[in-house]
Amino acid sequence: MCGAANALGMKLKFRVQSDGSVLALFPCREIFQSYRETLHGGVISALLDAAMTNALFSVGVVAVTAELTVRFLASVSLGRGAVIRASIEKATSPLYYVRAELEQEKRLMAHASAKFLVKGCLQDAHGK
Repeated sequence: MCGAANALGMKLKFRVQSDGSVLALFPCREIFQSYRETLHGGVISALLDAAMTNALFSVGVVAVTAELTVRFLASVSLGRGAVIRASIEKATSPLYYVRAELEQEKRLMAHASAKFLVKGCLQDAHGK
């Protein structure tokens, strides 16, 4: 979704912060509209998931989403930027617990928590 090689991707640039979290800005363009002037909830979920994945990438972990819980607190407006932030809460490899938030105009609009599994660990456990 965010990779530089994805021509249709969202081109997010996550940067590691001093506290170890990652942060990116998202412009909330009209192409991602759901209801009138509202960012689609699936896009919000994807942004939060991408942020959590990038939090893991920032420490050299390649993992896939095993479970994702998203809470929508308010509608995210189109035409205004949003900040997406994520951090690792707990690491017990191959399982990682990660959280993310989406803010708009310094207001928390949605947050997520997820469990990630190191990529390939289930295949390795089954000998495939």
